[in-house]
Amino acid sequence: MILGITGGFGTGKSTAARLFEDRAYRRIDTDQLIRDQVLTSPEVVAALVARFGPDVLTGHGKVNRRKVADRVFADDAERLWLEDLTHPPLFALWREALRLAEDGLWVVEVPLLFEKSLEKWFDFIVCVACAPEQQLVRLEQCGINRTFAEQRLSKQLPLAKKIELSDFVLWNEGSPEFLKAQVDRLVDSLA
Repeated sequence: MILGITGGFGTGKSTAARLFEDRAYRRIDTDQLIRDQVLTSPEVVAALVARFGPDVLTGHGKVNRRKVADRVFADDAERLWLEDLTHPPLFALWREALRLAEDGLWVVEVPLLFEKSLEKWFDFIVCVACAPEQQLVRLEQCGINRTFAEQRLSKQLPLAKKIELSDFVLWNEGSPEFLKAQVDRLVDSLA
């Protein structure tokens, strides 16, 4: 079984996915794949430098994700270009992981699941949600300023629409134990 975990920026997708992992699901964190494998690919790095210039690299030659994010979230054409560059290798990595253990239980974190029409890849879609003000508070606690957070949220499908399109919703506004109880109940119902 493959579960797709989606939700808005700052709703707690990774926290929920780790709770599924605690219940014997194999986890694919697409943000981590982007960070660790896609943005370290020489082809992707070269394309980013060609597009944005060498200032998108750190002093150590790694992609400065913050500088790239500042560029792409301020310009939809640049954001779409970046998605076209990074999503094909990302999807190939995750398809390969799933192929190697087809019979397993999987949870895949996909922030843009609906935006990129990836519904058919999953047996069920789980949306992790909370109130918009809670999202902003969490993002600010992670050091993301409110203006950037709001800009980034505006590029995603509204959370209410993601809730509507999902098979299951986890409401992540209470304690960690409350979220865990919801995950446990869902895992038990799917067994």
